[in-house]
Amino acid sequence: MDAGVPRTARRRAVRRDAILNREKVLTIAARMIGERGDSVPMAEIAASAGVGVGTLYRSFPNRAALVQALQRRAYELLLEVIERLKSSDLAGADAIESYLLECVRLDERLVLPLRGADPLTDADALKARAQIYRGVEEILDRGKADKSVRDDVTEFDVIACGAMIGLPLPSEPRWADAATRHVRIFVRGIRRQ
Repeated sequence: MDAGVPRTARRRAVRRDAILNREKVLTIAARMIGERGDSVPMAEIAASAGVGVGTLYRSFPNRAALVQALQRRAYELLLEVIERLKSSDLAGADAIESYLLECVRLDERLVLPLRGADPLTDADALKARAQIYRGVEEILDRGKADKSVRDDVTEFDVIACGAMIGLPLPSEPRWADAATRHVRIFVRGIRRQ
């Protein structure tokens, strides 16, 4: 033990390293799963993240736990986007476009049931999905009220579009450009004429 460093400072440094390692693993795992599917060996994920396999398994005891953590992280990211948009003064259609462009930007970090992961069924996951639906619905309601969005557009339409643009075609090397174009086409279609 280092006698010059207080025990609480050492614990904080270890916790900070653990948090950074966990985030690094989640980022690398999301990218690798996005590129190769969810059967990527855990040892490869650990090596690519620059952590030991033991470190990976301390945070995620198995593949299911890792995919669940990725899914929870995706919900949090989407909820942050929705909250930002709800507090902005963007009109409904423009806010929907912004939401979908954020889905393109978040790319492989959106490991969600609509992208092939088994949906989480615990109370927190169900609550997060309900919040996402409600948030998108609120944005759409603003757009219907300000007459920028057609009345027949539903939150599922928007969420499904976000999921579909998040599934890159292997034959399209510039997927972000193609997805952005599709977002603009979709938003033009939901705008009230």
